Amino acid sequence: MPEPATVHVNGEARDAAGRSVAELVVDLGLPGDGRGVAVAIAGEVVPRGTWPSRTLVAGEHVEVLVAMQGG
Repeated sequence: MPEPATVHVNGEARDAAGRSVAELVVDLGLPGDGRGVAVAIAGEVVPRGTWPSRTLVAGEHVEVLVAMQGG
């Protein structure tokens, strides 16, 4: 049986290949409008306006960062 097409999100393998960055953000329980969220793929920031059209590819390394208040 073939393994699912995985993407590494914040160091964890996820079956997310073929999904958009926007879908991934929502799947992670983060705001759909992307406020306070930044996404980088292979160390390059992905502009929020391209999230709906940027498809994740198996084997990619994605970092999702969330801004937090506090000090």
